[in-house]
Amino acid sequence: MKKIKQSVKAYDNPEFMNSTEARTLRILSEFIEPNTRFQKYKILDTIVFFGSARLMSKKDATAEYNKVKAMDPKKTAGFVEKLRHAQHMLDMSHYYEDTVELSRRLTEWSMSLNTDKNRFIVCTGGGPGIMEAANKGAHAAKGMSIGLNISIPYEQFVNKYVTEDLKFEFHYFFMRKFWFAYLAKALVVFPGGFGTMDELFEMLTLIQTGKIKKNLCIVVYDEKYWKTVMNFESLVDYGVINKSDLNLFQFCNTVDKAFEIVTKHFEKNYLKKK
Repeated sequence: MKKIKQSVKAYDNPEFMNSTEARTLRILSEFIEPNTRFQKYKILDTIVFFGSARLMSKKDATAEYNKVKAMDPKKTAGFVEKLRHAQHMLDMSHYYEDTVELSRRLTEWSMSLNTDKNRFIVCTGGGPGIMEAANKGAHAAKGMSIGLNISIPYEQFVNKYVTEDLKFEFHYFFMRKFWFAYLAKALVVFPGGFGTMDELFEMLTLIQTGKIKKNLCIVVYDEKYWKTVMNFESLVDYGVINKSDLNLFQFCNTVDKAFEIVTKHFEKNYLKKK
């Protein structure tokens, strides 16, 4: 007797689940699955850190600089350029160290709150650079932190400091951005490139257009860097934004000041005594 082939349930059919027709299901899963985990771990809100994935710790940057410096200038193509780049990355490594320190202090502060919920948890894109530094700071404070990783063609890995059960892997950028925005009560933006700018300006646009109605604190770290790469005042001069739009964020140049701004914002807006 010929054996009848058992039909496969739709959700067990990889061909269907990866098809164009099932895209809505995949999008929905990137909302429901993270939401389930956030509820399980009682995570009420977050502090989101944005910044360059290319920046290194002082230790790693120093090792790279010494490696290049030890090369034979006569036998190394582009030696001067390589040495200059290594020196630049060493100079920029202080942003990594500042991120670690700020994240550590904010995590220790949040863990001291008398609450049955997990409040103001550090959240990053889960990758290297500034993302790693923020997760590292939370880890140093023995607190939890979130990593919202994105699958992209070139290497993007979840750094080792993200809390194991709070590692997420997204296919859709817009769903990843949703989770950055939805739980955030504060955003700290360190120096970065296109990706950092994209994330910062999307948040500013959502606030400007009233799509984000909560009181979101946005701290832009290192005024000199950001005013060098972006002339915010010129946007006002050209009439493409209002002068009041510059009040949607504030510049900050030290860890102490950033810590003060963020914690006072929380105390004023989200930790009022009943």
